[in-house]
Amino acid sequence: MSTAIRAVATAAVAVLLISIGVVAGVAWQSTHDGTDTSYRPSVIDIGFAQDMSAHHDQAILMAQSLSPDAALEIRGLANRIVVSQTAETSTMRGWLTWFGIPVTSDHPMSWMDHPQSHHHGVPPGDGPPMPGMASVDELTRLSVAHGRGAEILFLQLMIRHHRGGIDMAVAAHNDARASSVTKQLALTMISDEGDEIGQMTLLLRAREALPLPT
Repeated sequence: MSTAIRAVATAAVAVLLISIGVVAGVAWQSTHDGTDTSYRPSVIDIGFAQDMSAHHDQAILMAQSLSPDAALEIRGLANRIVVSQTAETSTMRGWLTWFGIPVTSDHPMSWMDHPQSHHHGVPPGDGPPMPGMASVDELTRLSVAHGRGAEILFLQLMIRHHRGGIDMAVAAHNDARASSVTKQLALTMISDEGDEIGQMTLLLRAREALPLPT
């Protein structure tokens, strides 16, 4: 498939998924309390949807930056991440669009009491904006890496990224203010990304490399 055709197909799928997300927003509102049509999502629902969408954006970027000469099993994993996280991101932004809420936050991670990006003595503003996210330098290195080096760097960055995403999902799932829809989506992410971490760890070990420190 040519680059142009792939871009058009991706855009069409994104529009469809956002539409599905809007429908999910309708369902979210109507099933939360059938007698209360003025229901609004909580600060946790909003913050999680905004921040996890941005977090997913970077995972998608990393997966799409993986060198074409990477091993087929790693390319396949990267492609699955693009598909699953594009679907989740479009759904979350569909919810936000339905409720008339901005899809990005002016204050990332403010909904999460103790974001991991501010742990380990790193002052706010000096570390990554969200747990597990790669730096600009790391993204640049991945974009130009090839072969075994690209495979190792991709796996290392994505394992760390997934671990950060799981931290965020666990926080949302365990917060009493989160809606059942948010809790279910968070639980799905915890399961799926946990499974992918296991796969990537094995692939990394096969290349005699270790995950990055968290």
